[in-house]
Amino acid sequence: MKQPIIGYTTDEEDHWVANLACGHHQHVRHDPPWTNRLWVTTQEGRERHINVELECKKCDQGAVRDFP
Repeated sequence: MKQPIIGYTTDEEDHWVANLACGHHQHVRHDPPWTNRLWVTTQEGRERHINVELECKKCDQGAVRDFP
């Protein structure tokens, strides 16, 4: 199920995590060659991606929310 990004946090290893409107977290790493998300490395890039929808596998699985 697609859910919009509403903000960002970092995990314990300082990797960027998107906060989705559904209450789930999803990593948005820039980790070439597997994941090319250079936009996540800058504040401006992250701000431009607010409201962009990501596929939320946790919603598809019926998982409980990660945050209120």
